[in-house]
Amino acid sequence: MNNQPAQALRDDRDDSINSSLHIAGRPIGSGRLPYIVAEMSGNHNGDMTRALKILDAAKAAGADAVKIQTYRADTITIDYHGPEFMEKGGLWDGRRLYELYEEAHTPWEWHAAIFEHARNIGITVFSSPFDVTAVDFLEELDAPAYKIASPEIIDLQLIRKVAQTGKPIIMSTGMASLEEIEEAVTAAQQAGANNLIVLHCTAAYPTPVEEANLSTMAEISRRFNVEVGLSDHSLGTEVSAIAVALGAVFIEKHFTLSREDGGVDSAFSLEPPELAELVTSARFAHAALGKPAFTPTHSEKLVLKNRRSLYVVAPVKKGSLLDHTNIRSIRPGNGLKPKYLEQVLSQQATRDLDFGEPLEASMVDVSLTQ
Repeated sequence: MNNQPAQALRDDRDDSINSSLHIAGRPIGSGRLPYIVAEMSGNHNGDMTRALKILDAAKAAGADAVKIQTYRADTITIDYHGPEFMEKGGLWDGRRLYELYEEAHTPWEWHAAIFEHARNIGITVFSSPFDVTAVDFLEELDAPAYKIASPEIIDLQLIRKVAQTGKPIIMSTGMASLEEIEEAVTAAQQAGANNLIVLHCTAAYPTPVEEANLSTMAEISRRFNVEVGLSDHSLGTEVSAIAVALGAVFIEKHFTLSREDGGVDSAFSLEPPELAELVTSARFAHAALGKPAFTPTHSEKLVLKNRRSLYVVAPVKKGSLLDHTNIRSIRPGNGLKPKYLEQVLSQQATRDLDFGEPLEASMVDVSLTQ
């Protein structure tokens, strides 16, 4: 495992990591607009009409895709009443796992209609499969990508199954150790995954901002040479926008029509105006990120003249010496740079110099050095 210190997201990563990365034709990667995904999860509240309205609302808000989840209660747990099958603490305190997943799952018989409606309105849909049977089912629907949910990052069999489809994989890392992330990435790549996005994630619902730890993205990028993003469970849109400013190429947020309608994930989900705000702020952050620049920008060129430079501030006869009384560093910036002041002082003028002239190298009897 690479134990070098972390560093910022780099532009010198292997270009091959994003040369072909796309979902349903939409390119994703460094230099591209961030890919924004609205996670439906269980916010359909058991109503397929509501599920389709969530697609409509996500499209209207400007999201690139809606993600659903593909499982049944009996593919993710068992119908058992033991204490270890009860949620303890947090948003779902006291809920039995089987009953919680029965309520939250997206019925498989809805999937075809969801995919068709998405195609009709022009938004992408993909899913998180939670077992290998779900992958087979989603392949029948020609799912364009797959998401590995945080709890499933340790299910290497599932990861290999998904990788073998050849589709892009988005992998969340909530709760995962560095070793577990490395095992998952290696399993995916060895099984044929060429297009992989790894999402930093804090699996707390909602995530306290002080536990967002967005600097982890840079470490993931450096260690695994992959594109990175954020699966964000914090309240609001600020953390996601900051993640984009730090180089995230992919943002996932839970989404609902209205938190007042309730639902298993509604408490930490965005509403339509907030999703639209996220799209805008993420694009703003991406524009501000830009590229490393050490030359004047287009706008800066307009004010270059306001820099200091060397000027003749009193008339100088040819052959006379330049000194502090006749040469000064002032604005505007049309003359020699101020760094040459010490070299030109006590040197002879090669011609008569007039008050207000910018000093040029040809006016001084000396060879200037950098």
